[in-house]
Amino acid sequence: MTKFSDLNLDPKVLKAIVEAGYETPTPIQAGAIPPALEGRDVLGIAQTGTGKTASFTLPMITMLAKGRARARMPRSLVLCPTRELAAQVAENFDTYTKHLKLTKALLIGGVSFKEQDMLIDRGVDVLICTPGRLLDHFERGKLLLTGVQIMVVDEADRMLDMGFIPDIERIFSLTPFTRQTLFFSATMAPEIERITNTFLSAPARIEVARQATSGENIAQSVVMFKASRKDRAATEKRNVLRALIDAEGEKMTNGIIFCNRKADVDIVSKSLVKYGYDAAPIHGDLDQSQRTRTLDGFRAGTLKILVASDVAARGLDVPSVSHVFNFDVPGHAEDYVHRIGRTGRAGRDGKAIMICEPRDEKNFEDVERLIAKEIPRLDNPIAKTKTAAKSTAAKSTTAPAKETQDQATDQASAQTTGDQAVETAPEGDSPKPRSSSSRSRSRSRSKSKAKTEAAPETTSDALAQETPAAASQDAPKDAPKAVEKEAANADHSQSHHHGSDTSRSSSSSRSSSSRSSTSRGRSDYNDRNTVVGLGDHLPDFIALSFDERAAG
Repeated sequence: MTKFSDLNLDPKVLKAIVEAGYETPTPIQAGAIPPALEGRDVLGIAQTGTGKTASFTLPMITMLAKGRARARMPRSLVLCPTRELAAQVAENFDTYTKHLKLTKALLIGGVSFKEQDMLIDRGVDVLICTPGRLLDHFERGKLLLTGVQIMVVDEADRMLDMGFIPDIERIFSLTPFTRQTLFFSATMAPEIERITNTFLSAPARIEVARQATSGENIAQSVVMFKASRKDRAATEKRNVLRALIDAEGEKMTNGIIFCNRKADVDIVSKSLVKYGYDAAPIHGDLDQSQRTRTLDGFRAGTLKILVASDVAARGLDVPSVSHVFNFDVPGHAEDYVHRIGRTGRAGRDGKAIMICEPRDEKNFEDVERLIAKEIPRLDNPIAKTKTAAKSTAAKSTTAPAKETQDQATDQASAQTTGDQAVETAPEGDSPKPRSSSSRSRSRSRSKSKAKTEAAPETTSDALAQETPAAASQDAPKDAPKAVEKEAANADHSQSHHHGSDTSRSSSSSRSSSSRSSTSRGRSDYNDRNTVVGLGDHLPDFIALSFDERAAG
């Protein structure tokens, strides 16, 4: 196994490496350092987080330790696409040169020109800068690039994405043709290939991983998100993000959230803070001092969530980042590799989760095509929560309804049983109280029964009062008509008098007296043929006809 001691580095550099805790070089370091120490151009292709920074700073420091810098003429130049990446390189330089007397200058935006001019005037061995600020100093006449011996272009593919390629080509033209060039990139786009062919001479190509591949130690997943309403898409998407963060729980020690636009960085950050998350934004429009404070807090662990744009994706070197969230699918597939490369660094395990809307599906397909594998899909945590809530609500609604129905059934059964018990209760027992409907039905049946039973008695009494008494059954059938007429009149008078007496007596005695004073034949006839409404005014000839029919 290769060790740093086998790479012919300066002993003082090796001492600083050991003190920093490094023992074994990474594949890109083991492959790039030897040809760089030989003075050859190097083309290094490796994913982020593999130690590319040390692969060019260590040989550069070893070679610069043998000379001295002159005023305004730096001996080496390192170009970085972002302020954060430039600051990271400067920190590494300080770590590796702690036992050497080498100077450096960091030229980035957001810092006063006066302070940077003072460093340049004293002379620097290493100039670490962004392309824009470097050209600003050159155009002001404060800087000469004719003394550059080693030129490093870090994150070249990001330079291309940010539109720095014309500036890079101009800077190349300002440096000596005899310079040594170290060119590092995570991907190799066609434009990058053209620049390397133009400005590198027979470079040693070191490719330690397949082009644009993501680390195998990074667990990747994607949520296919579709908003319920277009006017609420942004809000619902932020809800999904918070649900994904909550789902990770204690497994997430810290995380970086990447957005495509600077405005979204601010909005997402403010939304997270509003809901109680420890988050802060970082993008190119913020003041450099604020960006520095935010990054320092994130590295120190006092800030848990960093919301960043792609500008910051290349400048974050925090080895212990546990999670990366892609709030947006990047417009360039290569950016996805750089974003998720912020986690899983130095052999650690990491997790990358992306949210994909329908409009981003084409870019998502480009990402899968670039990394040459399918990203596992995750269920939408918001939709899953809503489904579970609806199911729980349905169960809670059904249970009371069923309970109410069962209670109604039990009550009806108890009522029916109670009615039957009252109706069938033996004499002498106290029946249980009935319901109002049962009492109503009972009263209706009682009234109907009473009317039915009372109807024959009432009719008989009325007929007994209104119908003349019949002649005795012992009366001779062949009596003369005159005698029969007189007998009928006498019977009629007696019957009328008897009816008056019985009307003053009780109903039961009146009924029995009326029936006893009437002949059996007449009573049977009246029961079969009743005439109602004549009363005491029955004409004699009608009564006589009744008597003749009864006698016959």
